Amino acid sequence: MAGIADFLDSLIGGFALVCFAFAVGSLFWGLFVLRPWVRDAGYPAVLLERTVKLLYVGGFALAGAQVFKIILKIWLMSAVLDKWPFPEFAETTQFIGGIVRALLTLVLAGYCYCVLSKNPYSKNYWQTAGLVAVPMIISGAWLVHAAGRFDNPVILMGLTVIHQLAAAAWIGGVFHLVNVWLMRSKKQIPADLWPLLLKRFSLFGMASVGVILLSGVPMALQYIDSWNGFIGTGYGNLLMVKIILLGLALSLAWLNKSAVTDYFVTRNSHALNYRVPYYIEAEAFVLITLLFTAASLASQPPSIDIPNLTASWQEVVNMFAPQIPRTASPSHQALIAGEAGRVAIIGQVPSEAATAWSDYNHNIAGIFLTTMSFFAMLSYVKRLPSAFFGFERYLGYLTRYWPIGFVGLGIFLFFRSDAETWPLGPIGFWESTFNNGEVLQHRIATLLVFVLGVLELIARLPRNQNSRLPYFFPVLAAFGGLMLLTHSHVGFQAKSAFLIQIGHTLMGVFSLVLACGRWLELKLDRPGKDIAGFISVAALFQIGLILMFYREPLY
Repeated sequence: MAGIADFLDSLIGGFALVCFAFAVGSLFWGLFVLRPWVRDAGYPAVLLERTVKLLYVGGFALAGAQVFKIILKIWLMSAVLDKWPFPEFAETTQFIGGIVRALLTLVLAGYCYCVLSKNPYSKNYWQTAGLVAVPMIISGAWLVHAAGRFDNPVILMGLTVIHQLAAAAWIGGVFHLVNVWLMRSKKQIPADLWPLLLKRFSLFGMASVGVILLSGVPMALQYIDSWNGFIGTGYGNLLMVKIILLGLALSLAWLNKSAVTDYFVTRNSHALNYRVPYYIEAEAFVLITLLFTAASLASQPPSIDIPNLTASWQEVVNMFAPQIPRTASPSHQALIAGEAGRVAIIGQVPSEAATAWSDYNHNIAGIFLTTMSFFAMLSYVKRLPSAFFGFERYLGYLTRYWPIGFVGLGIFLFFRSDAETWPLGPIGFWESTFNNGEVLQHRIATLLVFVLGVLELIARLPRNQNSRLPYFFPVLAAFGGLMLLTHSHVGFQAKSAFLIQIGHTLMGVFSLVLACGRWLELKLDRPGKDIAGFISVAALFQIGLILMFYREPLY
């Protein structure tokens, strides 16, 4: 059970950050964007009711997540230590801080549910809600890296709280823009509120991003003391992912701002109504993934604390060097014979057979994906080269139904991903699944790949073109990216384990690009539809290349 508890800890941490963004972001949305007490604001009651509801629902969910996170830690410690962790755990900062924050969050949510929801137009009640939220926000300072530092802990704790606050303000605001669009499309609110709230949030969002950068840079410089620390550690690697995701989100935000500016100049609402809503939805995908990445980052020791476990940038780059894929696998008997050394607690030394088995799995998976994505990219080419003439019919099937490769890949991974466990190995299904977090994640990923292929194939049948089935693909791809970004991020891991991790992390980023591109392809008009679709399958091709050239480190 320790494996599943450790895995769930990262997921519940990301969920808690999403809930924090809903609660605090909703509060900022009401105080600084809506400002419902302003004369002639004219907001319909349903808009304010939904805003307050998202505030207190996010608060109650955050309190529940905080308590569940403590329970998971108790579960994990009990499994690892083989003893009840109390009363010692009750005296730790993590326990006390977690309980205090859960209680303070309940106070905020309860106030908003009982009082603010009945007086949503009152400036005094909104300001009181802001004051009630202050202790809850500050309490988070005792649940971050800075609380355990010896150097400048107060400054770092303060910067962390400001960083979290600004992120929640921006991300929570994006969630509310999605909500406003849904209400506008259902004609629950006047159409002219959509451009007005977009314009108001544009300035507020830029200010929030500025605060994120101003608070984040000093913390990064404090926790990372070298270029190798940025490139060659789990902490630095995940921070790099956060920066990449921030860049993606800001690119989508820039498209939104450009469309809003153009609307108020030309009064042409086409982009505002047929592109911006879907850019915002894609931005929400990115920002949710960013929050889960931040949760994984919180489980990593700062780079400055682990100089002996830091890989050089040359070692990191070498992991992505093109190599001839391995197309021959060792026997299952040879793999099992080498397992004792690979799973040893002390002196982990992978056997040659185990290393070759893993390389083969990854390389064959890469061949699956690059082949699939090649035919997918051909579907966007208007005129095929003459070399393909005579095969148009067969090529049409391949370019249309390329997701069948996911089905084949899922079957391949079912037998190959963890060959020391069921169905090939001696370790039973339930024992291996719930006692090894890595095996659990592999099983989820295998099921995800198979289901993704089946659903996308069904969605591409002519009778299903106008159904909701095509939307499962980007949602499942985004979840797959999230899984990769939280994959086996052990705190004090060996350098070899980190070098394996970085490939998974980069694939997680490309999986998100795949998801966003496919989502925008389904939503946008041309030419944006075709551009987004091609970017989507090009990202899948990049994932295939990473897998095809994969090699486990030999130390």
